[in-house]
Amino acid sequence: MIELKVNGKMHRVDVEPDTPLLWAIRENVGLTGTKYGCGIAQCGACTVHINGEPVRSCAMQASEAVGKEITTIEGLAANGMVHKVQKAWVDHDVPQCGYCQSGMIMAAVSLLKEKPKPTDADIDAAMTNICRCGTFQQVRAAIHDAAKA
Repeated sequence: MIELKVNGKMHRVDVEPDTPLLWAIRENVGLTGTKYGCGIAQCGACTVHINGEPVRSCAMQASEAVGKEITTIEGLAANGMVHKVQKAWVDHDVPQCGYCQSGMIMAAVSLLKEKPKPTDADIDAAMTNICRCGTFQQVRAAIHDAAKA
């Protein structure tokens, strides 16, 4: 058993220490917004925040997250209000199939925390998540819109 603090709540999960954090979150904690994409930390569908920093959870062992603050897509909304990036995503019709979007949103939130007024170059450098639908122009527009909020 290990204890993980996910979205402000403690969860005791019965997993092997080397279980990928992604699977502990999805299968044991029951939060399925974080997606499995590639399993090798390339696509970004599994992006969560660990102590406020974006991390590809498929490549992090659950035991490495003990004692750290884990935030998933489900933890972004506060007081019944969606995060400004989530709102911008909807306003700009970013999702098509939607599979990669939770990871994209988590990466965008981190970008705006680091650079509140990012340039196109900043966005291109930070958004390394892969979207097979090709919504990158909408992603850029949504991030610029969220930066204004």
